[in-house]
Amino acid sequence: MAEEETGAASDERSSGSWRRGWASAGAILATILLIGLIAMVTVTNRQRDEALAWERHTYDVMLLTRTADASIARSEAALGRYVLNEDPATGTLYYTEWRAAGRQIGELRRLVRRDRDQRARTEQLTALYRRRGQELSTAATAAAAKRGSGGVNWFFQAGQSQTGPELRGKLAEIAGAERNTLRARMEETRMFAAQADKFTGWLGWLGVLIGIGAIVLGLLAYRAITDRLLARQEADSEASRAMVLEQAVQERTRELRDANDRLRAEAGERAAAEAQLRQVQKMEAVGQLTGGIAHDFNNMLAVIVGGLDLAKRKLRGPKREVELHLDNAMEGAARAAALTRRLLAFARSEPLMPEAIAPAALVEGMLDLVDRSIGERITVSTHFASEPWQVWADGSQLENAILNLCVNARDAMNGQGQLNISIDNVAVEAGEVSELAAGDYVRISVGDTGVGIAPEHLERVFEPFFTTKPVGKGTGLGLSQIFGFARQSGGDVAIASTPNIGTTVSIYLPRSTRSADAGQERVRSAVEADTPLPAPSGTEILVVEDDLRVSRATVGSLEELGYRPIACPSGAEALQILEQNSAIELVITDVMMPEMTGPELVRVVGDLYPHIAILFVTGFVGEAGEAEELTGYDLLRKPFTVSALAEAVANALAHRVSGSPRPSASEAAE
Repeated sequence: MAEEETGAASDERSSGSWRRGWASAGAILATILLIGLIAMVTVTNRQRDEALAWERHTYDVMLLTRTADASIARSEAALGRYVLNEDPATGTLYYTEWRAAGRQIGELRRLVRRDRDQRARTEQLTALYRRRGQELSTAATAAAAKRGSGGVNWFFQAGQSQTGPELRGKLAEIAGAERNTLRARMEETRMFAAQADKFTGWLGWLGVLIGIGAIVLGLLAYRAITDRLLARQEADSEASRAMVLEQAVQERTRELRDANDRLRAEAGERAAAEAQLRQVQKMEAVGQLTGGIAHDFNNMLAVIVGGLDLAKRKLRGPKREVELHLDNAMEGAARAAALTRRLLAFARSEPLMPEAIAPAALVEGMLDLVDRSIGERITVSTHFASEPWQVWADGSQLENAILNLCVNARDAMNGQGQLNISIDNVAVEAGEVSELAAGDYVRISVGDTGVGIAPEHLERVFEPFFTTKPVGKGTGLGLSQIFGFARQSGGDVAIASTPNIGTTVSIYLPRSTRSADAGQERVRSAVEADTPLPAPSGTEILVVEDDLRVSRATVGSLEELGYRPIACPSGAEALQILEQNSAIELVITDVMMPEMTGPELVRVVGDLYPHIAILFVTGFVGEAGEAEELTGYDLLRKPFTVSALAEAVANALAHRVSGSPRPSASEAAE
């Protein structure tokens, strides 16, 4: 019994679906027919309107032909009276009517421009109008000259011409053609009107059918509503069951949310632990760096202290021994200054000091340092181009970059393997190496036979703090610094690696044809111990230095060189002295000073006293925050010798005298 009820319900639902399907199909068909009839009625109405418009156009053309003919006739009649009475008013009437006829012919040409035959007739009409105007103008001219009956003869001759009849005949021809066209267009109008009436009738019958269909659809809708009420009762029962299921789902979702929150908390704790681990690794790296620096500085200080102590003990002995010990001390101080500069370049705490560098010579000069850095179990091989090119870059930064790559290679080989350093001259095409522009470059490559880098890590190796080394083996700063240096120098870095075979990192630097003395920044240091240049006797120099001992040493050196130095400890006092003393020709200033830094002082001096030369003396400019403002000025690094100070002062004064402009920051960066 239950099966029979289920089957009956199924048949009823099937019958209802069948009825709804036919009703929907009928509605769609009626809608399509309605849209089609409306479209046809619209088209036929538009065509009828176009035919009516053409009828109006034809009437306008015919009216213009008659109007032009009348205007020409009135003009010739007025001319006939004009040649008889020679009255200017009559002549004016002639000219007015004749010009009106010309305008009407022009309007006629505009109306028939789309009809090729009529356009040809109007062009002929225009030519006849002009010719007739020339014939009549002779008589009008004679009448205007008041020659008595002289104009009558010309008017008579014009009347004998065939131009007038041809002109009126052409107008009649145009009007006749338009009458023929009018009959055809009236027939089209009647045809389109009949079609529109027929389609309108069909549209009415279709409306009746749609009304009947609407009644049927209403009945079907009533039946559908009844079925929907029954279905809603069934849906309510299903909804109660769904509510129970939803509560169960919510309970499960709550459990999953709690588990997700626990996972997030664990992830946060893990991230904090990883951050702490990275900090520990960085601190360990800093500790290793500090230990290495302390070791090297202790060795250099041992040389300096030992040399000075021995020189002090031998002051009363042979001069040769005193000079030998002093030279050893100076050599140790020079090595300490060079190490300081490398540390500052590593920390990016000083501006780039570009110069013309031969990378091959630079690598040869640092091979001993490379050997000490990577250990004895790694074999180093080099390959240089037969004709090495020069690059325009900061030598300290480039040396630090190469050394970083060698240390990375050592770690990748676990202290044992083959290290290859090659320098090649290459011509790079646009897009061949990352974003590098086309041109000539020097490629400095450092390759190893280590473990290599996984392909998924290659795109991230230049990111700061990203490293593929094991925990405690690196902080991920080396390659990012090399990348920044190469980009800042106008080049780029490329890396190629194969797991378990090795890695090669290549630095591309633009080729330079500048000479070694073409730098935008003139830098001297303690390593350069040239012979002092002769100084202008009595030149006044203002020394701005907050460290009293450095100030005394600088003032003593300047006095030894024959200058007249004036010392002050701050920028504010320096400005007061400059305001009171107009004889000062050079300002030697430290970079990092309290209250007013050296670059801040120089900005004020440049505005108030542009004739005064500037020489910066500095040992560290990173914290000043104004390293770019040193670009273009003479710069002397601490520590310095008397000879280095003498040349730096002489160069600064020479630049002031020559009037060479200070390059801008953008020019200096090129």
